[in-house]
Amino acid sequence: MEIRASTVLPAERRPITLHTADGLELVGELALPESTEPVATLICLHPLPTAEGMMDSHVLRKASFRLPALADVAVLRFNTRGTASRHGRSQGEFGDGESERFDVAAAIEFTEFEELPRPWLLGWSFGTELALKWGCDPEVDGAILLSPPLRRAGDADLDVWAASGKPLVALVPEFDDYLRPPEARERFARVPQAEVVGVDGAKHLWVGEPYVRTVLNEVVSRVAPKASPLPTEWDGPYEQDTV
Repeated sequence: MEIRASTVLPAERRPITLHTADGLELVGELALPESTEPVATLICLHPLPTAEGMMDSHVLRKASFRLPALADVAVLRFNTRGTASRHGRSQGEFGDGESERFDVAAAIEFTEFEELPRPWLLGWSFGTELALKWGCDPEVDGAILLSPPLRRAGDADLDVWAASGKPLVALVPEFDDYLRPPEARERFARVPQAEVVGVDGAKHLWVGEPYVRTVLNEVVSRVAPKASPLPTEWDGPYEQDTV
C-alpha cells in the first residue's frame, strides 16, 4: 500500500497532560513505536494559534502518524496555552511567545520524566520562535525549524544556540511568506553549526504530500538516520485519518 496523506500507521498512542510551572494543564498526545523502544523523540511546537495553528496542524499530525512505525521515533504533540484542536483545549491564554516559555519547559520536562531518548525540537513557524527563544535546554539534542519567520526570535536567541553547539536545521521554503532561503542563510550565518536547507517550490504551509515527505525525510535523516530515506509503501495494518 502506498502511504498517502490520510494514512495512519500503527503506534502506541495515548493522551497526555503537561503541567506548566505557572499552573496550567496542556492537552497533548504521545505516539510511541508499537513493539520497540524509540531511538529518538520529537517535541512538536505548532504554528501560530491565532492563525489556526495547533498540535493537529498537518505536518505534525503526519509525523505522529508515520514516524513511530517507519523510524522508531517517539512523537510528542501538544497544544500550547489557550490553543484548541480535536484533542481538546489547553488552559490559559495565548502569550505571544513569551509565557509559552513555560509550555516548552513542560514538554522538555515530560520527556525527561518519561525517559524518552534524544529529544529534538520540531518547530513550525511560530513554533520555531518558541524553539529558538526557549528551547536551548541541556536536555535537548537539537532543533529542526520549518518555515522560521525570525520575527519574535532575534540575534540574541541565535547567539545562545551558537554558543551551545547544538545542531540547528532550518527548512526554508523557496516561496515562504516571511523568510526565504537567501535571507535565511544570512540570518543563520551567526550560528556556525546551523544548516539552512532551501526547498524548491515549497510555501510556508508545506501543502501537498510531496512537501510533507520532503520534511519528514529531512527530519529523520537528522534524528534517526538509519531509517532514512523513509519508505513510501507499507506492508502492514493501517487506518485512515478522517480529518
